[in-house]
Amino acid sequence: MTLGLVAAWRKNGKTVAPFKKGPDYIDAAWLSAAAGMPCRNMDMYLMSRQGVLSSLGGQVGCSDVAVIEGNRGLYDGMDSEGSYSSSELAKLLTTPVVLTVDCTKATRTVAAMILGCMRLDPEVPIRGVVLNQIAGKRHESVVRASVEDSCGLPVLGVIPKIAEQLFPERHLGLVPPQEHSEREQAVLQVSNIGEKYLDLEAFWELAQSAPAFEAEIVVAPAVESGEHVPVNIGVFRDAAFQFYYPENLESLVEAGAKLIEISPLVDSELPDVDALYIGGGFPETLAPQLSGNSAFRESLRVAIENGLPVYAECGGAVYLGEKLLYNSIEYSMVGVLPVVFGFQKKPQGHGYVKIETVRENPFFEVGQALKGHEFHYTRVESYGTEETVFAFDVGRGFGFDGKHDGMCRYNVVASYTHVHALGAGSWAPGVVKAARKYKSR
Repeated sequence: MTLGLVAAWRKNGKTVAPFKKGPDYIDAAWLSAAAGMPCRNMDMYLMSRQGVLSSLGGQVGCSDVAVIEGNRGLYDGMDSEGSYSSSELAKLLTTPVVLTVDCTKATRTVAAMILGCMRLDPEVPIRGVVLNQIAGKRHESVVRASVEDSCGLPVLGVIPKIAEQLFPERHLGLVPPQEHSEREQAVLQVSNIGEKYLDLEAFWELAQSAPAFEAEIVVAPAVESGEHVPVNIGVFRDAAFQFYYPENLESLVEAGAKLIEISPLVDSELPDVDALYIGGGFPETLAPQLSGNSAFRESLRVAIENGLPVYAECGGAVYLGEKLLYNSIEYSMVGVLPVVFGFQKKPQGHGYVKIETVRENPFFEVGQALKGHEFHYTRVESYGTEETVFAFDVGRGFGFDGKHDGMCRYNVVASYTHVHALGAGSWAPGVVKAARKYKSR
C-alpha cells in the first residue's frame, strides 16, 4: 500500500521523501525505488529522539511530502508497553496515522479492531483507514459503513484481493529490487494500483494537516588539525551486498572519506583503498558467483593480511570466512576468518541487539556500548584451529554464539550486528581514523 501511494504521487509529479520505521533494509530499498530518492530508516531504539527528528528534518526540505511506512502492528514494540513502536514514532513526529486493515472474512469486526487501536492510546493521531483484501462491492459497503459510523474515520482507500504477486518473498522478506528481474514494471504496476484504489487527494489533504515542527539538524563533529588527509574507503555495492543505511555512507564522507564502490561479483581485483566497509546482503544466494571470482577473493585476502582495516556486517562477515555451506553445497569464501558458516532454515538471530566493546580493535574504544539489530539465517558450523577473539560481549541478541560478536583478526572486525550512524556516532570517525592510520604506513 505504501509503495502504491509513493509511486502514484511520484507519477503525478510530486517529490516524495520516503521513510521506513524500523531497521529493515529491503522495504527501504523498494521505497527508494518507488520514490526515486533514498529512503531513510527511523528507529527509536537505534537512535535518539533527536536523531529521529534530525533525520526527518534533513530529508523533507527538498520534498513536497514525507511518507513513513510503519512496521508490524501499530502498537507492537519490544515489550507490553509497546516501546519503540510505530505509535510512539507517530506521537513523537505528530504525524497523521493511516491504518491499513486486513478485512479478510470480516465485516463489522474491522470497526472493532480500529476502535481498539483508537482507544488503546488516544494520543496516537489515527486519521484514516485503508480497507485491504476486500472481496467485492457488497463486502466493501458493509465494512465501509461500519468503520465510518462506529469509528468516525474516513476510508481513504479500498484495495481488492489481487491475485498477481508483484513482489515475491524469500527468507529475509521481499526479493530486493537489486535482484528483481522486473523492478521497473513492479513499481509501475503498484503505482497503477495506488492510482486506482487510493483516494490520493484525500491522502494529500491529510498530509497537509500535519502540524509544523522544528528539528535541529545534527552537525558532523569538526575535523581536528592533522585529520584532513583524504582517504579512500571501499564499499561493496552489488546484488550480493546491498544493506546500507544512507546515513552510514554519508557519515563516512562527513568524516573525511571518499567512497569507492566495489563489486566482488564482477571486479577482478580489489582497488587501492585505505579501508573497507562490507555491509550485509545475500552472499548465500549468490555464493556460486562470489566463490567463482577467485582472483578478487585472493586480492582481498592479501590486502587484509597486509593490514587493510575492514568493518564487515552480517553477510560481509560470512564472505570473509573460510567456507559457506548453502543448500548442501560448500563454497569457498575469502578465508581470513577461521570460520565455516552454514545457512539454516530458520533465523539464527533476529531483533534488536545490545553489545559492549570489551577488546581493543581498530574502530571502537573498549567500554563503549552500542545498539543495533541482527537478522541472519547463517551460523557458525565450525571454527578453525586459530584462536578466535571477539570485540563485543552480547547483552541482548545472539551474535556469533549468544555471548560474543565482532570477530577480530588482522585489522578486521566482522559482526552480525548492524549499527546505524545516527545511533553510533563514533563508528564513522573510527573507520576513517583506521583508514588514515593504514594510509600513513
